[in-house]
Amino acid sequence: MIVSSSARSAPGLLPLLLLALLLPVLVLSAAASAAGAVHRPSEPMPPRPGARVDPALLHRSGTQVRLPPGATPPPALSARAWLVADAGTGHVLAARDAHKRLPPASTLKALFALTVLPKLSQTAQHTVAEEELTGIGAGSSLVGVKENLTYRIADLWRGVFLHSGNDAVRVLAGLNGGWEATARQMEATARSLGAMDTKVVSPDGYDAPGQVSSAYDLAVFGREGLRNPDFARYCSLPYATFPAGGWSYGIRNTNRLLTGEDGIAKYPGILGVKNGYTSNAGHTLIAAARRDGRTLVVTVLNPSGGQRAVYEEARELLDWGFATGPAARPVGSLLPPAATRLVSGAPKAPGTPEAGTATAAAGAPGKDAASGRPSAGTTPRTAAEAPSGARTPAATAPSAASAATPSGTQGSGDAPLPAGAAAATGTAGATGPAGADGGRAPSALVPLLVVGTACVAAAALWATRRRTAR
Repeated sequence: MIVSSSARSAPGLLPLLLLALLLPVLVLSAAASAAGAVHRPSEPMPPRPGARVDPALLHRSGTQVRLPPGATPPPALSARAWLVADAGTGHVLAARDAHKRLPPASTLKALFALTVLPKLSQTAQHTVAEEELTGIGAGSSLVGVKENLTYRIADLWRGVFLHSGNDAVRVLAGLNGGWEATARQMEATARSLGAMDTKVVSPDGYDAPGQVSSAYDLAVFGREGLRNPDFARYCSLPYATFPAGGWSYGIRNTNRLLTGEDGIAKYPGILGVKNGYTSNAGHTLIAAARRDGRTLVVTVLNPSGGQRAVYEEARELLDWGFATGPAARPVGSLLPPAATRLVSGAPKAPGTPEAGTATAAAGAPGKDAASGRPSAGTTPRTAAEAPSGARTPAATAPSAASAATPSGTQGSGDAPLPAGAAAATGTAGATGPAGADGGRAPSALVPLLVVGTACVAAAALWATRRRTAR
């Protein structure tokens, strides 16, 4: 009887056993299909349209700003031209005569640094020859570079940024290929950044016939400079020391918003950049500050009130930008024309530099920043290589002139790409934290099938044992 009962029950068990065997195969097939869907490259998504801005707005005379009803307008200033922009996005929040061509004075040193800084190793040493200091304009600001003394390149850059030393500019330009070659390279750098108003005659900013820039171009230089770690570090230093052969003396930054001296209060969150003055240009200033995660850059050219006015009007623009700027619709962009079309992805905002922080950037020891090849005149970086200006005795290395890149080229070091460019160069369908294809997770059907298979198999096993026991 037992055998007969088992035989009769066998046909009923067969479908259950077959189902238990087939379900794992179905589960594996579904899982494979889901995995294939996850890793299949997706169609590239077109960039989201950015705020449409008519470039002609900034070429109009007068103040250009677009505010919602009731918003506070920008301050009325005496400067012949000014501009305030968000350094992170490049959006110009407001401006007056942004493209008016005016003499820039020493604010042009920001473009000089953008052009030459990536090409010379910061740890290289150079002994200054007498002929390198010829041709400096009468009445120029000087940091005190002397012939027959050996300086590190970093010493000379501190002389440029802090004391606006035209003598330091002369020596660095000589190492870069010469005065005229540097002027042409500076113009090429300006054009590559979309700054078309600048004509360079004297790379140090000294008054020269035909030398002009604009509030717009100078803001472009300031924003781009903050994206270079060495530039950002130098321009934020309030004080340093400068070598004088066996001893050194203190120098201070001539940007009063950074030092808070000469009766001008230090601006909270100030990042520095560059100020200038000549009898022809009047007082000029590029200033940047960071607050609550936002970085603003402002330019002020030739206010009627002199030195104090250039800082106070910059302060008013920064205050307005931080308070009202987020409500303003952009009236232009500091990004190059090509970059303004690459609007997908958020641009990288400049970080806050910290004085005294060593940064791996252009001019890394042993390599030319522009080409990556070994460079002449480099020495190992030591603890003394810090923005404080302390100088340790060392053997004089060969001139860094051989490390400079050819005329007309610009080494970028490890400076970031123009804002927005990274989004355009990325690979479509790149795998993110949640997988490719836009971050879709595998279907929830897979775990359900696994659980269902386990339940069916358990039921089949239980039924088989029960019938066998009978």
